[in-house]
Amino acid sequence: MTIELRFLAASIILGLIHLIADSHLISFQYSYRWTASNREEPRPPLRGVANRVDQAYTNFMETFPFFAALVLATHLADRDGVLTLWGAQLYFWGRLGYVLAAAAGFGLVRSIVFFNTATVGIVLFLVALLR
Repeated sequence: MTIELRFLAASIILGLIHLIADSHLISFQYSYRWTASNREEPRPPLRGVANRVDQAYTNFMETFPFFAALVLATHLADRDGVLTLWGAQLYFWGRLGYVLAAAAGFGLVRSIVFFNTATVGIVLFLVALLR
C-alpha cells in the first residue's frame, strides 16, 4: 500500500472520529433524547465547542471527497510521486490541525494556516494528476 493510500485511510479514521465527537457534542448540548427523536422541534443554534466542532466537521466533509477522489485517481493513473506524497501529508496534518484549532477556539489560525495547508495538499494532487 502506498503512503498516499495510508494517509487516505488515516483521513477516513480522522473523519469517523470527527463524526463521533461532533454527534456527541451536539447530543450533550441538545440531549440524547433529542438526538434519538425525529428532530422536528426547533432548537437554538449550537454554541461553544459544539458549534466550532460541527463547523469543522462540515468543512471536513466539503474537502474530503476531493482528496479521496484525487488520491484514488492519481493511484490508478500511476501518478504517485513527490507531489502526491507531500499532498497527502499536507492534507491530513492540515485537517487534523484544523479540527484541533477549531475546538480550541483559534479561528484565525485555523482558517489561515490549517485550511490553506489542506487545500495546498489537494492542489498538489491535482497538479500531479494533470501534468
